[in-house]
Amino acid sequence: MRTTLVTRFEEIDPFDRAFKAWFLRAPVLPPARVRATRLPRTGVRRRADPVRGDTAPPVSPAPIEIGWSADEVLRHRDFAAMSPEEFARARTMLTKLGTTRPQRRSRRVRSHPRGSQLDLRRVARRSLQTGGEPIVRSFRRRTTVPRRLVVLCDISGSMEAYTRAMLLFLHATVGAGRAEVFVFGTRLTRLTGALRTRDPEQALGAAAEAVVDWASGTLIGASLKAFNDEWGRRAFSRGAVMVIVSDGWERQDPELVGREMARLARCAYAVVWVNPVKGNVEYQPLAAGMRAALPHVDRFLPGHNIASLEELADIVAAIDRRHGA
Repeated sequence: MRTTLVTRFEEIDPFDRAFKAWFLRAPVLPPARVRATRLPRTGVRRRADPVRGDTAPPVSPAPIEIGWSADEVLRHRDFAAMSPEEFARARTMLTKLGTTRPQRRSRRVRSHPRGSQLDLRRVARRSLQTGGEPIVRSFRRRTTVPRRLVVLCDISGSMEAYTRAMLLFLHATVGAGRAEVFVFGTRLTRLTGALRTRDPEQALGAAAEAVVDWASGTLIGASLKAFNDEWGRRAFSRGAVMVIVSDGWERQDPELVGREMARLARCAYAVVWVNPVKGNVEYQPLAAGMRAALPHVDRFLPGHNIASLEELADIVAAIDRRHGA
């Protein structure tokens, strides 16, 4: 890098400091104030020795400790503990996480140089250039397309500290395409249309107007039943990756949660449950709704900070088999 990027002697020291700060996480130190002299024959500049008065070879810097990064600290800060200024900085990081998608093989085929099927139509078309002789062979194979992603997000009072961060994450998810977002407290509400707006703040305002049970109680079983009865019959969950964001607190019948989760798992490609409370090292799934849902969950993840949402995005994008543990 130094060979290709540095063109003058004065750029060597700034390049070395920038390299250590970026790749070695070293603190950025101020440049050394030394006088540079040019040797008459070779043209190589060397640092002047303040004691001897002549030029001496540059002295290698002493080993320094790994530096501190504000963004790294912010990645592991709990959303509930963030100040308004920290959350404003985290919003940019959140909008970049929802663009990843699980993939699936499509029934459609396209031309590909390493395909396994002979593309007879293209071979016949190319043979017209060689007098009808099929000299150039062309192949095709099945393409890879994004798999449908459906998110059910809990917006009850117990999830209020994490709702805004989750909706910003889901706004980017809807913007990437092939995603459906529903929220629930005491009832189920579809928010896909409201979150299609490009501006995140405008999307959150539209979501607030569409939801009537914001920061209310939690009826997970009834909300899952409403989704399975209305939207599951429209094949929204068939072959889709289902992501449920909730702390698992159920106010009514926890057995209803188990029955509806079983219905959901039979149709879905995979079921991922994101619980922000799971970020606590002392957490145990003691809530009745959470215990009823866990037997039908393929992956159980935290969602309390940016690092956990990065892990969620990576895991969802890597799902490659149905109900893989």
